[in-house]
Amino acid sequence: MIRRNPVFAELPSRPLLTAFLAASFILAITPGPGVLYIVTRSLAQGRRAGLASVAGVAAGNLGNAIGAAVGLAAWFAVSSFAFTVVKYAGAAYLIYLGLRTLLSKGDKANPVAPSSATPARIFRDGLVVALLNPKTAIFFAAFLPQFMGRHATSASGCILLGAMFVAIAATTDSLYALSAGSVAPALEGARTPRRIGRGLSGGVFLGLGLYTAFSGQRRAA
Repeated sequence: MIRRNPVFAELPSRPLLTAFLAASFILAITPGPGVLYIVTRSLAQGRRAGLASVAGVAAGNLGNAIGAAVGLAAWFAVSSFAFTVVKYAGAAYLIYLGLRTLLSKGDKANPVAPSSATPARIFRDGLVVALLNPKTAIFFAAFLPQFMGRHATSASGCILLGAMFVAIAATTDSLYALSAGSVAPALEGARTPRRIGRGLSGGVFLGLGLYTAFSGQRRAA
């Protein structure tokens, strides 16, 4: 008797998997907070910074997928306090990034950059922006189980599909980063783009923070 590979046993049937991949691609290319963060960093500091932000956002999204798999999203669904704490922590961090960007004087080597952030710091910021978004964990908890195979356990099946979704999103996000990063060199050395870049970056972060704080109030379970 031929045993099925345990990894492939967690995958849904081929038609269901095809539907999942198509839905994941459509959702991934739709601009959201993560894409806005990536494009902002890419425009401000170039492709390297953009790809670092892609890695950070992907790590945060994967963390949310794992959190959904182990029941974190279910906890948010029944606990208004837990959801509110994480939601406002994420909003506060985004607002902090916006204020820090607007108040910074930029980098002489790259005048457009809102700050001379290293790839490690950009990765960390992207990780926190994605991870401190409880809506993402709830999205994974609601979206992924619809495509799980009959023999998949809830935790391992969600993690596997979540990892596939993150991989698709990271690919499309990288295209956003490379496209926006290609524009960055044209902005170097110009004072007006320097102000525009810093103002745009800070405005995006502040807007995301305020949007996170005041939109999408969770409905009572």
